[in-house]
Amino acid sequence: MARVTVEDCIDKVENRFELVLLAGHRARLLSSGAPLTIDRDRDKNPVVALREIADETITPDDLKEQLIHSLQKYVEVDEPEAETVPLLSSSPAAAAVAPQSSSDDSEVTFDRMSEEDLLRGLENLAPPTESDDEGD
Repeated sequence: MARVTVEDCIDKVENRFELVLLAGHRARLLSSGAPLTIDRDRDKNPVVALREIADETITPDDLKEQLIHSLQKYVEVDEPEAETVPLLSSSPAAAAVAPQSSSDDSEVTFDRMSEEDLLRGLENLAPPTESDDEGD
């Protein structure tokens, strides 16, 4: 293919503006060291990107996913929600069945801490100094 035109790529990516975005993203990937899927033939990165799209050596859907991923600032991770387990002593039915051995058992509560609070607390921790160990 001597010259790549929009008509060569328009049947792969129907929207011309999307074609420009995808080819530009692929050209930036090539300039940052991504492997080529075709021979360069002394062409510059934008031309190589268009040739790759026209020759279907790289799919537009893959390029679109890579482009979206590169523009995301916050990647949401699907983690299950933490479930709170109710205390047995707090329910009236459990209090009637199980006798309380002491008054301290009914006052047990659990504090909930978010991941951000935990990380902030860990950052504020200082490693023990050697002078503390030598004093013993």
